Amino acid sequence: MAENRCGYAAIIGRPNVGKSTLLNRLIGQKIAITSHKPQTTRHAILGIRTRPGGQILFVDTPGMHLRGRKALNRMLNQTAGSVLVDVDVILFVVQAGIWTDEDQAVLKAIQNSQRPVILVVNKIDLLKKKEEMLAYLARLSSMAEFEEIIPCSARSGDNLELLEEHVLRLLPEGPSFYPEEQVTDKSERFMAAELLREQLTRRYAREIPYALTVEIERFEEHPQHYSIGAVIWVEREGQKAIIIGKQGEALKETARLARESMQKAFDRKVWLDVWVKVKKSWSSDEKAMANLGYTE
Repeated sequence: MAENRCGYAAIIGRPNVGKSTLLNRLIGQKIAITSHKPQTTRHAILGIRTRPGGQILFVDTPGMHLRGRKALNRMLNQTAGSVLVDVDVILFVVQAGIWTDEDQAVLKAIQNSQRPVILVVNKIDLLKKKEEMLAYLARLSSMAEFEEIIPCSARSGDNLELLEEHVLRLLPEGPSFYPEEQVTDKSERFMAAELLREQLTRRYAREIPYALTVEIERFEEHPQHYSIGAVIWVEREGQKAIIIGKQGEALKETARLARESMQKAFDRKVWLDVWVKVKKSWSSDEKAMANLGYTE
């Protein structure tokens, strides 16, 4: 009987290196929201990849960062850091051609974990000159002992099959933890909140997404549709006004796009009601954050 391997692989890196895009591409469907803004991911998200030879349990994490001192920023770093303790292998994701102080801080945290590390050099499609890539890889290889260094593109899928093979080789032998058809452990209720927050993050100016969160107050399953009631929490009345927009048009458009994303993800009709409410300074208040689901 052929051996089967199963274990956890953490996807770690600073914000905006493409960790969530990588997870979605590896799993083959969207389970983590994405945007061009840093710190879009706020929770550790499990992606289950069953393939010949075993099952890889990828754990997408918030970007580890040096910016911001709010309770939310501390929680994001703690969430990413705590994952390092409990995994079998670490995928350290960096952007091709770029190395920052935040990359260096992530490397230090990874080295302290004493887990095997695969360095994933993402976005190679954005680096035009081959000689730049060779010099960059040589520099990285001198920084630490990596199991492998794999240049890839999460957007195009280049080299991801090779990445999976190396990850699987580093996992312990044992039975798969989840049914073959399961792709995440997150509920549809959780995904609904994330898909609405994704549209808000993509649509609004840089400062607004960091002052908002989404809470699902109602999630009802009917034979032909889901009926969902969502609250967008912001920190100030001015932010509420921006999200609602003139005569409510901005909120209507955001809700429409979110509803379409939910229908695609859930493969059924969705009725979506959305409200915007103010909870002053929620992102600096640990108790308020816990009440809004930020407990890891």
